[in-house]
Amino acid sequence: MPRASPSSTTVSPVVSSPLDLPEPGGLCAIHQPNFLPRLTTLAKLFVADYWIVLDDVQFTRRDYQHRARLAAFDDLARQQWLTTPTRLPHGRPTLIREALIDDADRARRRTDGMLRQHYGASPHWPALVRALGPVLEAFDTGRTAAVADTSTRVLLDPVGWRGQVLTSSRLPARPGRSQRLADLAAATGARAYVCGTGGMAYLDQAPFTAQNIPATPFRPPTTTIWSSGRRLSALWTLATLGPQTVAARSRPSPPTTPN
Repeated sequence: MPRASPSSTTVSPVVSSPLDLPEPGGLCAIHQPNFLPRLTTLAKLFVADYWIVLDDVQFTRRDYQHRARLAAFDDLARQQWLTTPTRLPHGRPTLIREALIDDADRARRRTDGMLRQHYGASPHWPALVRALGPVLEAFDTGRTAAVADTSTRVLLDPVGWRGQVLTSSRLPARPGRSQRLADLAAATGARAYVCGTGGMAYLDQAPFTAQNIPATPFRPPTTTIWSSGRRLSALWTLATLGPQTVAARSRPSPPTTPN
């Protein structure tokens, strides 16, 4: 993975300041908080200078916002969903940042147990378990988004990301799916918005063009360690190869501006 701008600084897994905006001219990625995210998600964030956590849109059940697909360290075919049980205090309109963990103590114990069960035999487990400590602590907040957000940050750290994290609910943006994303990117002074191929399919380019911010597609490789990268949590790859090897081998093509 190519390193982001060395002038950026890693923020705390818990706090990001709405006033601490990055220097203009970087690459901006915007993504919902994902629980123990997939390798492709980490790679998209890795090429960006800053990640805006999209926490003020509607929570979606049975999505990566509160669940991750784990694969056993010694058997890639043995897979299992790990879900953070979540209740929505406002029903379907509940925003991601408002979603609450249902029985946080039990959810934390189950998460800890399943991660040890799947990856405890890995030679890289001592490093991983230290990195995952803040994720288990985040269950104390009682908020699903805090757990997911923290899990993404702690998986970016071992592969050497030095970017900055901001939060969409603390930045100005107008309604409308594409308009919101364009406004958020503009608030950071981005030179380009890094978008996954799935997002490019529905993205309206007009709001980005109006602010002179190109939306550039991010296309990770599909072979070797990437063959399961769209489905499985990146934990499997980190446990199998180790963070340093993943950082060295996971070099997706940088985003390119469409002609």
